[in-house]
Amino acid sequence: MKADRQKFRWLDRGYTKRVLKLREKSDPLEGSAQAHGIVLEKVGVEAKQPNSAIRKCVKVQLIKNGRQITAFAVGDGAINFIDEHDEVMVEGIGGRMGRSYGDIPGVRYKVIKVNNVSLDEMVRGRVQKPTR
Repeated sequence: MKADRQKFRWLDRGYTKRVLKLREKSDPLEGSAQAHGIVLEKVGVEAKQPNSAIRKCVKVQLIKNGRQITAFAVGDGAINFIDEHDEVMVEGIGGRMGRSYGDIPGVRYKVIKVNNVSLDEMVRGRVQKPTR
């Protein structure tokens, strides 16, 4: 009976992913909530139908493993506070099961800090971006 149950557990997709650690292997953040990276370039991503906009994103190379990801710059004019070679902190954007969110195709992460200063605070005008 117990051996039977162990055999059938493998048919459960969640069990298989968890036991074989497939989520950690495929996830650029390797299971952690946030990660630091270096901005490689600014890119504009077109929104999905029926919306028509260019969402401002940045290509980021993670420090911990060297993988490249695309992260969304949240806020009106937030992209102006981010320059190439800045150090940014990224986190998941909040989509379903780690997938992309809303009308931004292929973007799973958002920028929350630039040079250890909150991007949200800079957009609101409360703090200034530090100069190196």
